[in-house]
Amino acid sequence: MSDPKTYLLAFLCGGILCAIGQILIDKTKLTPARILVLYVVTGVFLGAIGVYQPLVDLCGAGATVPLTGFGYNLAKGAAKGVAESGLLGALTGGITSTAGGITAAVFFGAVVAILFHSKPKC
Repeated sequence: MSDPKTYLLAFLCGGILCAIGQILIDKTKLTPARILVLYVVTGVFLGAIGVYQPLVDLCGAGATVPLTGFGYNLAKGAAKGVAESGLLGALTGGITSTAGGITAAVFFGAVVAILFHSKPKC
């Protein structure tokens, strides 16, 4: 069993990232889609300057599961792809490194769409 400190750090990191997102929704005119893009780009940027990896090492899933972690994985995969395949790797590496998450999102989105019926907003 892992150290309880690991769970606490993951909870706090993920919670802080979610709280920031909620504050952005409540206090700004940013749409949820723009906040999503902001989080992904922030993850890419923080990964590129070397700040996000220590956060991942410290907080684990609390840093990799939110959208910032997706952006970080995209950047990490693109960098690895460039190292292995040159310029073409910049286009394919990010998708390769995030394929599991993308597949899960598509699969579970399809399952939810099949099981539940959406209702129009009034």
